[in-house]
Amino acid sequence: MKKKTKYYAYLVGSKQGIVNTWDECQSIVSGKQAKYKSFETKEEAQKWLDLGADYSIKRVATQKGIFFDAGTGGGQGVEINVTNENGDKLLVDFLDVNEKGHHLVKGNASNNYGELLACKYALEIAIKQNIKKVFGDSKLILDFWSKGYIKKSVGEETLNLASQVKKLRRKFEKQGGKLLYISGGSNPADLGFHRP
Repeated sequence: MKKKTKYYAYLVGSKQGIVNTWDECQSIVSGKQAKYKSFETKEEAQKWLDLGADYSIKRVATQKGIFFDAGTGGGQGVEINVTNENGDKLLVDFLDVNEKGHHLVKGNASNNYGELLACKYALEIAIKQNIKKVFGDSKLILDFWSKGYIKKSVGEETLNLASQVKKLRRKFEKQGGKLLYISGGSNPADLGFHRP
């Protein structure tokens, strides 16, 4: 299996750059007051530098859009997150959110239900703000559930939500919108609960 290429952005004083190996980055930043971080793409690395090499920015996106994710790793149940490309939390204005800006899904919801719910809110926001791209890292939601392809055994609540999302998706796509896949490592809404 081919090793995945990484990009290392660094900032030392006013000197900044992007290199392809950790060894090269380490030789530049070692022993100095420096900021550095690895990325999946060169564009993401450059955007992080352009945004001031701020460590509070966990992930950066190189395209404008609405991004969604769900996860269960916080220990309180399923949490959902919807952001813009800069990682700004978009649920805070109309849902109860925790200290991280994530909405905690009530009840005994599955992670997939959370992804579907986050997709619903992402579509609603995109339609309202006339944004043409919505990104998620769940292929199940993007390729099946949001299109209405879902097994009846998942339960009535999930089926009802899938029906709502399917209608929103049709409206969004009629207005020229697209639902697109993005890896968890590049998703600014990613909750960080994935195993590497």
